[in-house]
Amino acid sequence: MSRTLPETARLALACLDLTSLNDDDTDATVDVLCARAAGPFGAPAALCVWPRLAARARARAPAGVAVAAVANFPDGGTDIERALRDTAQIVAAGAQEVDLVLPWRALRDGDAAAAAALLRAVRRACTGQRLKVILETGELKEPALIEQAARLALAEGADFLKTSTGKTPVGATPEAADTMLAVIAADPLARDRVGFKAAGGIRRVAEAAPYLDLVERHLGPGALGPARLRFGASALLGDIEAVLGGPPAGPTAGTY
Repeated sequence: MSRTLPETARLALACLDLTSLNDDDTDATVDVLCARAAGPFGAPAALCVWPRLAARARARAPAGVAVAAVANFPDGGTDIERALRDTAQIVAAGAQEVDLVLPWRALRDGDAAAAAALLRAVRRACTGQRLKVILETGELKEPALIEQAARLALAEGADFLKTSTGKTPVGATPEAADTMLAVIAADPLARDRVGFKAAGGIRRVAEAAPYLDLVERHLGPGALGPARLRFGASALLGDIEAVLGGPPAGPTAGTY
């Protein structure tokens, strides 16, 4: 698990979901994001944007870079029709990935059935797309609740478990990641298939390193690639380029 900082930076870049989810994002924001993805050290795994901007991202993304868009974001309510509208827009745009917020308040308040129903409906509506379920671990807080959320997401067909929206005070933490990865590793149907995404507050390469170690420990070295590991961030790319010796980062699409 010992890696140099440049080795960590290269791996983080390959697994990066370069993200912009500001309320005032426009086509121009997406154009900047796409330009940033065509960097000197290689491309990220994906761009992550609002559903209304997914078609623009698909049209402008560098070759080989996937497009993800968010659904039921950021609040994670229980309105299935709203989540399905988001999902339909994402699918129609040709985006390959759906980052869906679990109804975490419903789960926390004891209504796991409502949370499961929304996940189930969206999973059916995006067959063929990669479904990344956001647990909002910083709000669930308790390991037992995070574990319950992870199990529920796996049961409803998640392809990835994602920590956070990046819109709450506490984003990704190694403690939450450890709990989520343990659930994936313990599930015989998930441990060789389902991935993990750390999002919220990861701005520097050194902050990404503990998540690489956790993924390798729970899922094995074969999971250290974009098929099984992602980082959701906007500022991280600038630090990756700095570590790899590139020029100062250019204009960004905003904060995540």
